[in-house]
Amino acid sequence: MTEKNEKTRAGWNFDNSYARLPKAFFTRLNPTLVRSPKLIILNHPLAVSLGLNDEVLQSNDGAAVLAGNRIPEGAEPLAQAYAGHQFGHFTMLGDGRAILLGEQITRNGQRYDIQLKGSGRTPYSRRGDGRAALGPMLREYIISEAMYALGVPTTRSLAVVTTGEPVIREAEQPGAILTRVAASHLRVGTFEYVSRWGTAEEVRTLADYTLQRHFPDFEAAENRYLFLLQEVIKRQASLIAKWQLIGFIHGVMNTDNMALSGETIDYGPCAFMDAYDPATVFSSIDIHGRYAYGNQPNIAAWNLARFAETLLPLLHADQHRAVKMAQDTVSGFSEQYRRHWLAGMRAKLGLLSEEPLDEALIGDLLSMMQKYHADFTNTFRALTHDKPEDTNLLGTAEFARWHKLWQARLSRQQESKEASQQLMQSANPAVIPRNHRVEEALEVAVKRGDYSVMERLLRVLTKPYAHAIEQAEYTTLPEPSTCPYRTFCGT
Repeated sequence: MTEKNEKTRAGWNFDNSYARLPKAFFTRLNPTLVRSPKLIILNHPLAVSLGLNDEVLQSNDGAAVLAGNRIPEGAEPLAQAYAGHQFGHFTMLGDGRAILLGEQITRNGQRYDIQLKGSGRTPYSRRGDGRAALGPMLREYIISEAMYALGVPTTRSLAVVTTGEPVIREAEQPGAILTRVAASHLRVGTFEYVSRWGTAEEVRTLADYTLQRHFPDFEAAENRYLFLLQEVIKRQASLIAKWQLIGFIHGVMNTDNMALSGETIDYGPCAFMDAYDPATVFSSIDIHGRYAYGNQPNIAAWNLARFAETLLPLLHADQHRAVKMAQDTVSGFSEQYRRHWLAGMRAKLGLLSEEPLDEALIGDLLSMMQKYHADFTNTFRALTHDKPEDTNLLGTAEFARWHKLWQARLSRQQESKEASQQLMQSANPAVIPRNHRVEEALEVAVKRGDYSVMERLLRVLTKPYAHAIEQAEYTTLPEPSTCPYRTFCGT
């Protein structure tokens, strides 16, 4: 079979705009060959939506492409350069273990990055081996697909292949490569890199590229670079609100993990909150709680300020005016976030109208949930089905008063009770990727090669708002433990 026929059969359709940017932005590099690639899981609906032939991807040739052993026609592999603030400290970073194969153009003209994560060392690897272990790659697959089903903008996972080679972490683990699909891998850290080590014209080139790729309406803007800042802020305000509304904790909100497209990116030490507590932290390295659940909106604003700093030379020739423009724009994030969050919380309580005291009603409920260690997801699920007895708030005087106020608030709406319940069901997931369920699936997959538990979990997570009877077992909480749940960066 000729390469052209193979390309046509597989469906690859690359057009690599990032590879046409200045050479300082990346390093051209092929993935490192692996011993014996084996496909573990393939995202069939995603493959089809990308215009790919999922049957070809399941073949040996397909696995070779997904492992980096074979470069499909039209791909231009490269590792992207970027920098970033990690826990508030600036450092040089870059794709230390990821290779961007290229940009797949779908039948409807959409453009998506196809990236191999765990594909070997690059010039940005520092002291890393450039590889990835099977557990963290399956974890990203599960969580990213769950986030997609929950309606949260996110990078997605096309496939995971094992490499037939071990990686050494705390112990020897099977190596794996994940194929990540993203609107792009442009990050705040990309701009930080070019701003620090490039020229003002290169920053302008990157900004123009970002506008053309993600914000095509910029041509109508009076100041295109102010427009860029405004649009990135809008998307982040919406995204972070969505995280908070489902109890998602990213865990490592460094500036290199803030995608300008507005997608959630990097699923290392992420997790979902059980009992409501704004101070909840899961990441083993976040010892001071910088990226705790309740801090995520503030950290997003901090990251956006770092992005704004890189744009100062483009905003205005007068530095003082540029700084004022940036400050005024970034300061608007908090109110935009608040509007998104408040609208989402109203939906979670079935409120189809707005009243001035709604925020106090919401705040009182969250305070009770924190006081009585009520589960975040299950509390709203119980309210959705009018079963307060399924929460540990029932029986308290505070909840009795709150419930009476809530019912009175609902009664003042023109819409029916059924309309409120439908709104709540669409806003409150019945299931989330519970941390203990994810760990259960990963343990049997990695240790025994049994993927059935993970596959069943993925099927349940596909329809989180179905509120189906068969989902009930996935709503249960983990057994009490004296050891707090901890997550680790998937290195």
